[in-house]
Amino acid sequence: MLTDDELCCGPHLYIDGKWVPAQGGGSRDIVNPADGTVIATVDEADRADAVAAVAAARTAFDTGGWPQTPVAERIAYLLAIADLLDEHRDHIARLETLDTGKTLRESYIDLHDVVEVFRYYARLAATSGDRLVDTGNPAVISRVVREPVGVCALIAPWNYPLLQMSWKIAPALAAGCTMVVKPSEVTPLTTIALMRLIDRAGVPAGVVNLIQSSGATVGSALTDTPDVDLISFTGGAATGETIARNAAAHITRVALELGGKNPHIIFPDADFESAVDAVLTGAFLHSGQVCSAGTRLILHEDIADNFVAELSWRAAGIRIGPGLDETSETGPLVSEQHRAKVEAYVALGISEGARLVTGGARPEAARLQAGSFYLPTIFDGCHRWMRIVQEETFGPILTVERFSTEAQAIALGNDTAYGLAAGVRTADAARGERLVRALRHGTVWLNDFGYYTPAAEWGGFGRSGIGRELGPSGLAEYQETKHIWHNTAPAVGGWFSDN
Repeated sequence: MLTDDELCCGPHLYIDGKWVPAQGGGSRDIVNPADGTVIATVDEADRADAVAAVAAARTAFDTGGWPQTPVAERIAYLLAIADLLDEHRDHIARLETLDTGKTLRESYIDLHDVVEVFRYYARLAATSGDRLVDTGNPAVISRVVREPVGVCALIAPWNYPLLQMSWKIAPALAAGCTMVVKPSEVTPLTTIALMRLIDRAGVPAGVVNLIQSSGATVGSALTDTPDVDLISFTGGAATGETIARNAAAHITRVALELGGKNPHIIFPDADFESAVDAVLTGAFLHSGQVCSAGTRLILHEDIADNFVAELSWRAAGIRIGPGLDETSETGPLVSEQHRAKVEAYVALGISEGARLVTGGARPEAARLQAGSFYLPTIFDGCHRWMRIVQEETFGPILTVERFSTEAQAIALGNDTAYGLAAGVRTADAARGERLVRALRHGTVWLNDFGYYTPAAEWGGFGRSGIGRELGPSGLAEYQETKHIWHNTAPAVGGWFSDN
């Protein structure tokens, strides 16, 4: 088993099967957001490193034989990586908490899901075969086959660094692609650890390459090049737009997951206690730093006052603290810079006329002053035109709107440029089915919120992105389809006369 030091020791770039330092000698301090201390200093790539990583992936795909690797062998690599992750789960969960600030309990859940993603794609790869097509001609064998798309640039966000990267690496490996992996420069530690385990699993040189740096430094080398065949990015919409423009110049395929502003609609016949609990978790887990967070609460007017009162009381009692503290229920924001962004949204909400019910400040406890903590915040009296209602605040901010009819609830739920996820709570099964079909969101939970399975697709409508991760479609993102027409009895067609 690798130790903590071995999982994160330098050099930190992995290119063409070798651990190497950054060519320009760059480095970055990684900060624990719970107390502001430096927990690691990692090599930071420059453009030359990114170009070298793309070249290594290109060579491994074009001449290294990886795309021709038997499916059984790729499955064995996936299962070996899953087993190594499981073996090192205590070390990696702790790293994830130190790096992101989330509670250790959350990190263990994430790690369990990461292992399941690798195992799911191992199972799926074993059952994904060619498709025979009946042409009506018994002499013709017509097959549709799937082949790897090629070299992939895989770019993951800072809030779920290991989990989101597993959603990309596992299907890419299963498909037979090669790749360059770039975690967020803010939270790279568990991706570095994962790369150590991929190396230990024996995945051939050049198949998976790792760089960490800012998008401003290496982004164009990964996204504005004809040597990359697919870009998979999870992050902000502005960066997604830049990637799409770069990719368009080369007709490069893209898969973009760009966040959401997710409504949670509560009808008066819903179970009150479980609804309050689900809203609380959906909005404030990981301090709201979740792309699918239910931060837009839409309440029926008959229950709104009582619901907001109970919810505010519960939110004020959430135990905030360092992720390694077992008593903590949620941790800090990822950085001081991000806390400043959240504070700006709170100030905006007040200026827009929303009523601050609870939170809206940093915690006063002395033990939390060194960290990037912020109180769970609820605004009532919100309207659909407000920016805090329409924009992804990506923090512990919940807005409350009210409705009186089912049609109003649907209209409010769809009144967003995004379309990643939504929740509906009602005891009326027929109404629930009408709502989940009417809402234009990639995932809709009925009487639940926040759960997913690797076997079901994840992605959104509208500005939430393009493409899907997870499920069979998550594998298909990394594949090209080819139609093979085999005539077993070739004969003269006779279209043109024989002169």
